[in-house]
Amino acid sequence: MFNNFARCLCLLVFALGLLDGAGWLPASWSAALPLSLAHIAVLLLLIHVLELVVAKRYLSRYRGPLVASVALHLLFGLMHWKPLADAAAAEVTPSKQETPSKKETPSASA
Repeated sequence: MFNNFARCLCLLVFALGLLDGAGWLPASWSAALPLSLAHIAVLLLLIHVLELVVAKRYLSRYRGPLVASVALHLLFGLMHWKPLADAAAAEVTPSKQETPSKKETPSASA
């Protein structure tokens, strides 16, 4: 639920940034902020570009094309690659049910 809300918030920031950069928003919308909405959108995009260094090994795990995965990462950042990283970690870490404990293995002397 939070993931969907955060994704919508990212899209809203980018949409408002585009509208502000094009001059289609009233100046009063950005007046109360220390940066304009366009600058905030550019900063968010730069953060996501820097995040690519960390996320590049997980982006190829996306079921679609790599270009689509990179585009989704640039839009949503952590909300796109973290589930892919969690799935990769789940595949590497064996579950407790798959590994038998010493108590369950029959002894050779019995």
